[in-house]
Amino acid sequence: MTDITEATRIDAPAVSSRPSSGPWRRAWHILKRDRATLLAAAVFVLIILSTLAAPLYARYVSGTDPFRSNLSARIMIDGKRVKVMQASTEGLGLGVTPIGPTWGAQYLLGADTQGRDVAARLLYGGRNSLLIAASATVICLCLAAIVGISAGFFGGWVDKILSRILDILWAFPVYLLAISLSIVLISQGIVIGPIEIGSDSLLLPIFIIGIIYVPYVARPLRGRVLSLKQSEFVLAARGLGIPAWRILLYDILPNVSTMLIVFVPLMMGLNIITESSLSFLSIGVQAPDASWGTIIQDGQTLLYTRPVVALAPGIAIVLTVLSLNVLGDSLRDALDPRTKLV
Repeated sequence: MTDITEATRIDAPAVSSRPSSGPWRRAWHILKRDRATLLAAAVFVLIILSTLAAPLYARYVSGTDPFRSNLSARIMIDGKRVKVMQASTEGLGLGVTPIGPTWGAQYLLGADTQGRDVAARLLYGGRNSLLIAASATVICLCLAAIVGISAGFFGGWVDKILSRILDILWAFPVYLLAISLSIVLISQGIVIGPIEIGSDSLLLPIFIIGIIYVPYVARPLRGRVLSLKQSEFVLAARGLGIPAWRILLYDILPNVSTMLIVFVPLMMGLNIITESSLSFLSIGVQAPDASWGTIIQDGQTLLYTRPVVALAPGIAIVLTVLSLNVLGDSLRDALDPRTKLV
């Protein structure tokens, strides 16, 4: 009897008391082992912290007001007082040229045509660009989730109406639609009853960019919901008489939430490029505010004499969008059920 018991104890499979890891914990284990993801996250966090420190940099490091012209300002370089706007040495020697990068505390990256500190404006502009991109991403994903999930889940006339609205927005080239909306709204602003949004408000580019990309997110969500409706667990829930709102809340939403999360960094990177493009065309962020796009526009006339004015925000855009794209691709791979943890 003892031998049988011992044999049974030896042959019986061991049952682990460790709880099975959920999709979020599993995704975290994958992401924290990926060096490219960690590097991209570190770069993006560093960019965010740098832009948040813009007021501290302007006040305690550069000691300048990046939104005020400093055409007659002088700074100390190697014990000498040097003009910020120096006499031009090009052609006939007429006019002035902004000081180039000093690689010091003041005017680290030089000055623009108004004698303003480019480094300080770069940080302030990055803060506005990131704020607009993040806010537009939230608006876009919220509207796309409402439209895509409603169209896919309820079907019928709801799907037909919402799909036609998406088709209308889809028919316009995205930048043409953005430029058209920007020109109209910036010239007139928005007045809805007691609510009035001025033409220089950051809410305008946020609203415009958040709207134009809704079809590009809503359509994949609609397709995902249509496939989930035919899944066994949803059909079983319907057969048991579970209310539609409960199926939507507990079965559909959790399965599309990962898709929305993957869209966050990808859409934010796309929104940064769109905002910079609109601001470069003077139909995005308006003066006295700055963004990476407006700084590139300021440096357009200085490409041959002070190229760093335009190159610095361009490099910032490249680093930010590249890090967001790497994070988006890593999130997609980590949240994919077919990905194996090795």
